[in-house]
Amino acid sequence: MTVLMASRMNKVNDLPSQGFPLSREYADHLIEIKSLKKSFDKNIVLKGIDLMLDSGSIVAIMGPNGSGKTTLLKCMLGLVKPDSGEIKVKGLDINSGSEYRKFIGYMPQTPRYPENLKVKELIKMLKDISGGNNSYDEELIGELKLENIYNKQFGTLSAGTKQRVSSSLAFLFNREIVILDEPTAGLDPVSSEMVKDKIIKERNKGKLVIITSHITSEVEKLAERVIFLLEGNVRVDSPVDELRKTTGEDDLNKAIAKLVVNK
Repeated sequence: MTVLMASRMNKVNDLPSQGFPLSREYADHLIEIKSLKKSFDKNIVLKGIDLMLDSGSIVAIMGPNGSGKTTLLKCMLGLVKPDSGEIKVKGLDINSGSEYRKFIGYMPQTPRYPENLKVKELIKMLKDISGGNNSYDEELIGELKLENIYNKQFGTLSAGTKQRVSSSLAFLFNREIVILDEPTAGLDPVSSEMVKDKIIKERNKGKLVIITSHITSEVEKLAERVIFLLEGNVRVDSPVDELRKTTGEDDLNKAIAKLVVNK
């Protein structure tokens, strides 16, 4: 049985005054996922996922390779069409149009952008595509010193530098939901800490930040809630503190393992 949330998190009256004007209707649940299923040929990847994801929180989605993490994220983003089930973003059914995408910023695990574009051209292109939004968040661009590589083509950058660009772009448009797939993978220690600090800042503004990570220490530092997938099912869904209390384990890996083994 899934470990349930001990209490509702971040009610509308608890949201910080900065951030976003959220209506009471979906201030607590920015994303609702019901009975989500997805198969690729005969391989059943998601077997009926039910989740409510809240504003003002950092949620870590964990699990071994092949557990369904990336497929779940891609379903949320509309990059993969589920076989059945429902996903709503701020009350909008994602199958009813693309309007919901304006609420989501995304950092893929492996950034893929036109390799011939210079970094400054890439940023300008994405700003143009976004429709001329004037509320840009360029904090990470400055902190990660991207101005120093503005005139370099994206394809010539190292993997770590591409990750710096990708992480900055995820936050650039000041979206209410930020989805980060392995956000610190390939980053140097200084850049990694800058990205982690940014994640916490955005949570404090009332945003929902969803991360995937294999680094338990990173999850322990950042996330209030852990969702652990195994073979296409949600095996653990709990606040981190409640997970430790329930299992009697301070180590997050051991706490998750104890619950999974006992089910």
